Amino acid sequence: MNKTKTNQKKSNLLSDKPLGDLPRWNLSDLYNSTKSEQFKQDLAEVTTGAKLLKEKYQGKISELDANSLAKLIKSYEQISELIGRIGSFAFLNYAENVSNSHNAQFFQNIQEKITDISSDILFVTLEINRLEEDVFVSLLENDNLAYYEPWLRDIRAERKYQLSDDLERLINEKRLTSQAWVRLFDESISRLRFLVNGAELTSADALNLLSDSKKENRKAAAEEIGFVFGKNIETFSLITNTLAKDKEIEDKWRGFSAPISARNLSNRIEDTVVETLLESVTKSYSSIPHRYYALKAKWMNVEKLNYWDRNAPLPDDDVKLIPWEDAVKIVIDSYKQFSPALAEVGKRFFDNPWIDAPPLEGKSPGAFAHPTVPSVHPYLLLNYQGKTRDVMTLAHELGHGVHQVLASGQGQLMSDTPLTLAETASVFGEQLTFQSMLSSVSDSKQRRILLSSKVEDMLNTVFRQVAFCDFEKIIHHERRKGELTSERICDIWLDVQSKCLGPAINISGDYKYFWAYIPHFIHSPFYVYAYAFGDCLVNALYGQYKESPEGFEPLYLDMLRAGGTLPHASLLAPFGLDATSNEFWDKGLGIIEGYINELTDL
Repeated sequence: MNKTKTNQKKSNLLSDKPLGDLPRWNLSDLYNSTKSEQFKQDLAEVTTGAKLLKEKYQGKISELDANSLAKLIKSYEQISELIGRIGSFAFLNYAENVSNSHNAQFFQNIQEKITDISSDILFVTLEINRLEEDVFVSLLENDNLAYYEPWLRDIRAERKYQLSDDLERLINEKRLTSQAWVRLFDESISRLRFLVNGAELTSADALNLLSDSKKENRKAAAEEIGFVFGKNIETFSLITNTLAKDKEIEDKWRGFSAPISARNLSNRIEDTVVETLLESVTKSYSSIPHRYYALKAKWMNVEKLNYWDRNAPLPDDDVKLIPWEDAVKIVIDSYKQFSPALAEVGKRFFDNPWIDAPPLEGKSPGAFAHPTVPSVHPYLLLNYQGKTRDVMTLAHELGHGVHQVLASGQGQLMSDTPLTLAETASVFGEQLTFQSMLSSVSDSKQRRILLSSKVEDMLNTVFRQVAFCDFEKIIHHERRKGELTSERICDIWLDVQSKCLGPAINISGDYKYFWAYIPHFIHSPFYVYAYAFGDCLVNALYGQYKESPEGFEPLYLDMLRAGGTLPHASLLAPFGLDATSNEFWDKGLGIIEGYINELTDL
């Protein structure tokens, strides 16, 4: 695949910014193109392989001995990896330009083929879950099968919520229609344009202006974002209502007690642990975000901050763009100070075309690290615009990438980490980068600027994400009683945001429409609390590292290499941490409060 797209062009915002050569990824490590012969061969092979597996084993798993079951799972894993490779290529090709109709058509067609293939092998997990517990335990005494015990443990955690084979197949195939609403959201966002100061901007560029150094730019961008989303709010309300109802139907059939419970199960974390996290964070609204924004209002010499000034640079911040080459050096050096081994893995992403960095028209907004499959490597997507926050985003996504590389040794079925723990390496990478940058400044003004930027990132990562979670909870609960009007959704949004941000932020006007651009609500309901989980966990981990650095690095690398083979309690035990206690979360939140204390003193 070509590293550049002729039908894409740089946004107006980047045309005069000295960021250097921003890298484009090359997807040829997956496939050369959408018409690649290898791609066609692999698709045919996995289609045939799935049907053969079904013919040979469906209805017979209860009769297999341990060695035969292990052999079946190995074949299932190989098919799953090939599905993952094909699906990853289609998704990443789509992410390059979601507004390109050929990319969208290719992605949709491949999703449909993958759904057919996955329906053929769905029987494997369903029949494993029907094994009686005593039979299952006795089978695990076999070493070949015991290798897959972590995967089997996770599969059987879903036994209670499993439906009949026909219903499971129906849900699997009907998921395509749900994904069509997700696609509608993505393509609607991609096509929106925002007229700010005479420039026609994408959503990514318009949102980026909310942290611009000029107040007039921030205000103009905020008002235009509100105006454009306001004009389209009925479409986004319909998408939200439809997907919430779709989720309610499946949750009801499976027997989940609350809308968030399905996400907790997939994250392999107890409902009580999540509630402890959410409770600890909301209790700290007044002592952390409310306090910080009141402090920032004083720095900005206003009684209240307008919502477009929430992420504004401080008045004495001489905002300088950070060229890509400098950003890479900052991040890799930060990783290296902690662990040369970690930095060496990270360096591979810059030595190879594994990163797509420039903001381009039609490109998927935001940032992500896509793991692809263990036999290849992850790819990172960024929209790099040269700000300190963009450097932190690079550190964050690189952390994901490094984690995925280290966990790849666990294989296709066990390398995936639950979302809550998947944020560990990414947030830890951010923390390493921040601490390195902080230690390089001696001037109190620069220290205050860096600290405030970090606090704001943490407020966005912890408190705002928990407010997002509260928003989703209310939406999904109320949707069970009937469709929500766009006005009601906007009211819920303003209420939860007001409670989180506090009295020092003015969130009136068209801010009520800002819920509409949050992709996590659409792509992965209740994903958002994973950010808060990861940030608080990393704060506790980093505190442990500072207290006892001796021997911490190998323990940390072992944790990343474990992938999805261990539950959160086992992963944290070597560090003496326990996520079930309020004290654990309070310790993580205390790091943020400590930064605010230092800012108050400065």
